[in-house]
Amino acid sequence: MIVRWWITALQLTELFVSSLVHLAYGFYIFSTAVSGDLSQALSDCFYKNNLDDNLKSEDSKENVTSEKDLPPIVLVHGIFGFGKGRLGALSYFAGAEKKDDRVLVPDLGSLTSIYDRARELFYYLKGGQVDYGEEHSKACGHSQFGRIYEQGHYPEWDEDHPIHFVGHSAGAQVVRVLQQMLADKAFKGYENTCENWVLSITALSGAFNGTTRTYFDGMNPEDGKSLRPVSLLQLCRIGVIIYDWFDIPWLKNYYNFGFDHFNLSWRKIGIWGLIDCLLGNAGPFTSGDWILPDLTLQGSIKLNSHLHTFPNTFYFSYATKRTSKVMGLTVPSGILGIHPLLFIRILQMSLWRHPPDVPPPYKGYRDEDWWDNDGALNTISMTHPRFPVEHPSQLVVKDSDCQPLQPGIWYYKIVEGDHILFIVNRERAGVQFDLIYDSIFERCRKHAFRKNPMMPNHII
Repeated sequence: MIVRWWITALQLTELFVSSLVHLAYGFYIFSTAVSGDLSQALSDCFYKNNLDDNLKSEDSKENVTSEKDLPPIVLVHGIFGFGKGRLGALSYFAGAEKKDDRVLVPDLGSLTSIYDRARELFYYLKGGQVDYGEEHSKACGHSQFGRIYEQGHYPEWDEDHPIHFVGHSAGAQVVRVLQQMLADKAFKGYENTCENWVLSITALSGAFNGTTRTYFDGMNPEDGKSLRPVSLLQLCRIGVIIYDWFDIPWLKNYYNFGFDHFNLSWRKIGIWGLIDCLLGNAGPFTSGDWILPDLTLQGSIKLNSHLHTFPNTFYFSYATKRTSKVMGLTVPSGILGIHPLLFIRILQMSLWRHPPDVPPPYKGYRDEDWWDNDGALNTISMTHPRFPVEHPSQLVVKDSDCQPLQPGIWYYKIVEGDHILFIVNRERAGVQFDLIYDSIFERCRKHAFRKNPMMPNHII
């Protein structure tokens, strides 16, 4: 009895500390964005130079002319992420988008399901009103149609004008689902789509095979869908529902979780609708149409079961790791280099044990395969799609390992770093930030056109 009380006390303490750290980090990001916008507004007010603006305008015209034939590079954010236009001038990719003149940074739902985000990404590029599909919308209890893009960000997108995609975390899986949708001709009114609309996919800490962190945060390992009654994700669920219910326009313009198609606003569901959502009788968290079920091991295996690696697309993956082996044990590799937001989870994930009374998620499962991690994802999950079927892959240790780069193979590198080392705060990654992104952008440009994929001096 005493032992049980101690375990409960430790769990509640861990929940309190984790909640406090996540809340503090969220407030830090929000306040950083606000202060940055205020500083920029004051600077524009007092020091604006019309001559500089004119010069920039002329430069931009020259860039458009010289770069117009190159395919764009689309950066896709992960969970709790944001695109250009959200959180003011703050950049999810820490300014990496400035490294090339043809970069797009779409703003997708930060907590919506991978399926919904893939649909949003398509219409962001092609234009028109987001169509989530009639069957899916009815099954998940939300509106079939969403945001309207009066003008697509790359309306000429097709097989002759393919795109490079770079996805961080869940963003990488979003792109894979989008490519499969293109191959399946899943967009009404677009019968000519195919997998070759995607020229390359680069994953930075990509969530291909799920993560054991979902279980520490509150997902039930028994089914990979439901939430434990007392957990970090339950607190998140309540906070998101209330945030969307209040529906404060300026606040949601600044940051949006992406659930507008669920119509959670007080204007539409009233007080009783709010109570219904909080009790778990309605909304995305009840239907399972949100991001976390897609990131469990069970959810990822289900998703991967119909996703293909295509023979004409280039694939590259950076898998991050912040653990090391000490006397046969997997432990966090240092303390100072790990973000406070992730340290507890790195430790927990390195000690993960699958519940003995729950069937393993796949044949041949071993706990130790999932111990190396970056605080959000297990390293085994980030290298390439593995479960339920392993896709063609090749570990890259030195540059010559993938020269020339071949399509249809997942080349992957193991990088020392936590899950948010290469986003939001450029200073944390230091010189490694530029090395990673320069490699990604240069590789995309050396494979600019599928008709001539083999170029000399490929960079890793």
